[in-house]
Amino acid sequence: MCETAVTMAEMEDCEGVIATERYGSQESWKYLLKDGRMKRQKDALDGRLAGNSISGVFKSVFLPQGYPESVSEDYVQYQLWDTVQAFSSSLSGTLATQASLRGVGVGNQEATVAAATITWLLRDGTGMLGRILFAWLKGSKLDSEAKKWRLFADILNDVAMFMEIAAPHFPPFFTLIVCIAGIFKSIVGVAGGATRAALTVHQARRNNMADISAKDGSQETLVNLAGLLVSLALIPLVTDNPLLTFILFFLFTVLHLFANYKAVRSVVMETLNEARLSIVLHQYLLHGQLLSPVEANQKEPVFLSLGRTVPIKLGVRLGDIVQEPGELQLALKNNSKPYLIGIKNGTKTCQILLYKQRYCVCVSGKRCFCA
Repeated sequence: MCETAVTMAEMEDCEGVIATERYGSQESWKYLLKDGRMKRQKDALDGRLAGNSISGVFKSVFLPQGYPESVSEDYVQYQLWDTVQAFSSSLSGTLATQASLRGVGVGNQEATVAAATITWLLRDGTGMLGRILFAWLKGSKLDSEAKKWRLFADILNDVAMFMEIAAPHFPPFFTLIVCIAGIFKSIVGVAGGATRAALTVHQARRNNMADISAKDGSQETLVNLAGLLVSLALIPLVTDNPLLTFILFFLFTVLHLFANYKAVRSVVMETLNEARLSIVLHQYLLHGQLLSPVEANQKEPVFLSLGRTVPIKLGVRLGDIVQEPGELQLALKNNSKPYLIGIKNGTKTCQILLYKQRYCVCVSGKRCFCA
């Protein structure tokens, strides 16, 4: 965006700033008229020179174009905590990889290549099946519950790495343990990748999902590179020292889980899912207060509930709800209000029947709620 400082006629008779130019809130330039020629130079920004080459290169390499206007307000805080968790996860992964290699026989003269290959193939095969099964069962939940499943994926990843570290100490069950760990890691891959995509949609403010995703990959690569350098110094210390391996893994895991919790807590979703809608309605009905997105997200639980939930089926057939005309008449009898409430013991499934611009909600039974 350019701002003209002088008129065209005045340009010929004076020297100085004739226009200023800004790129978002990050960079500013001045156009100077000197010796009859126009020159461009960077301006001071917030008391500092915006043309700091090191910070400028870092931002262009690791941050989306147009930052910070092109991303959500919670972008920086989330990425900082995400960087910490990625670094600690990289170190934990190194310990797990070393244990897995030792378990398949690396360094053991009695181990065979065929046995190690079979173990690796079994682990990868069970992981592929687990990936398909998890995507089938929970794929539709990953968008609306992105924060919960993101945290769940990281917790499950730590469990899988712990199993890989512990597996060499149980030789008769080594293959079974690493196969289970492979299933867990495949679930982590699906849940982590899908929820990261959902968070990227939230963070993108200028239809720049691809740019944010690419820069996130660059950030993660840099963190993994730093983790690799630290791992090179760490491996000689933990080799043949199981106690130190478990101690370091415990410390890295605590840091990893804490950083993940802070990361998902920093996300401020601006859409309503089931949990946020319940929180907003509850607060409004009790206190007449309409929560802001920040307040609603602060109250939202980020851990998956272990309690039983009621499955919901939308758009079921009439025959799935009532079997006799009398049952339908009973459901609609004395319906002075725009809805009916009824519950029947059984499968406890909430079924919603739609017809003629009206809807009926039935809980596995003969009575419906119609509006």
